Amino acid sequence: MKIEVARRAGFCFGVKRAVKLAYETAARSKQTVYTLGPIIHNPQVVKDLEGWGVKVIENPSRIKDGVLIIRSHGVHPRVLQQLKAQKMLTVIDATCPFVTKAQNAAACLRDEKRQVIIIGEKEHPEVTALKGYAGRDSVVFNNNSVKVGPRIGVLAQTTLSTDDFVKALMYLGSKTNDIHLINTICRATQVRQQDTMQLAKRSDLMIVVGGRNSANTSRLAELCRKVGKPTYHVETEDELKARWFSKARLVGVTAGASTPDALVRKVVKRIRDITAKKKKKVLKVQKVQ
Repeated sequence: MKIEVARRAGFCFGVKRAVKLAYETAARSKQTVYTLGPIIHNPQVVKDLEGWGVKVIENPSRIKDGVLIIRSHGVHPRVLQQLKAQKMLTVIDATCPFVTKAQNAAACLRDEKRQVIIIGEKEHPEVTALKGYAGRDSVVFNNNSVKVGPRIGVLAQTTLSTDDFVKALMYLGSKTNDIHLINTICRATQVRQQDTMQLAKRSDLMIVVGGRNSANTSRLAELCRKVGKPTYHVETEDELKARWFSKARLVGVTAGASTPDALVRKVVKRIRDITAKKKKKVLKVQKVQ
């Protein structure tokens, strides 16, 4: 059995930058370090940072001093203003540069006096922040159920799949002729999705590694299933089952943008270990017969 890892599996630029900032800050700061929500959507990384003394908080009003890191997904502009107004609090902005670009795009569309429509997941922290830049009449597109005004501006959550973006645009285009579209899907996300789909097409089954609360990881799993291949989404190597690989000749492995490379390597090693043990067991039985 062969194992092939997608070329662009694991940390993207924005996540790598945010995690690096968190570890560097924890190492040098003499004050308590906090992150406003999980720094990235990966439970293993968040837990490891806790070991370095980094605390996750959801309500910034509960702290008066220390160091607060804004996670890669960004925050609502009102929250950012409140944080910067706290004189005893040092704020480090680890927002992904591509998310910042999307925020600027939302503000641009708002300033054009357009109704801003964000294509993405309503409850995702990135989308919540984008709405703050997009204005009060902005809406999140959800299954063709939004009310569309005569002049709209459209952008996307940076980790959205291209297919979902195109489908939403087709619907919106049928509702109005006055659209200003800004494609804010991260290029790294697009390439990662393309790599994953190509790998899925030639594999017998796919293993997708990453946090279950990670939107981009979940989308990778969805893409693999659309290709028609058995797909298993795991957070760690401990979730792997030997029976999954019984008939596989080529196993594809991919990972979300918030998945550490070390975790991908552990998953690959475990696949090799459990399949090697099963092969030895089969050979032993055949020898006895």
